[in-house]
Amino acid sequence: QVQLVESGGGLVQTGGSLRLSCAASGIIFTINTMNWYRQAPGKQREWVASISSGGVTNYADSVKGRFTISRDNAKNTLYLQMGDLKPTDTSVYYCHARNDYTRVISWGQGTQVTVSS
Repeated sequence: QVQLVESGGGLVQTGGSLRLSCAASGIIFTINTMNWYRQAPGKQREWVASISSGGVTNYADSVKGRFTISRDNAKNTLYLQMGDLKPTDTSVYYCHARNDYTRVISWGQGTQVTVSS
């Protein structure tokens, strides 16, 4: 059974920082490309950042230079270090895994990040 469990969300002031974690089980973590998505109220879910099984990272323009995605394959855990947070970053953040071979995807349940002005 695949489980992606996010944690680390919360309420933070503008300019603050948070680190999100996603603990994965039931998948071969090392052969999955991992992503963070987010969804604000009334908006479509949007991609935030990705990290390949080989460690190559990519970011949405809206977070480039402020967020850092990383992974610890020994702990089957994905991270998102978020800095210089803005009210527009307020969203539910979701962990997403895509198997590089089967293309099977999995989603976490999400963690709320709220940035106050």
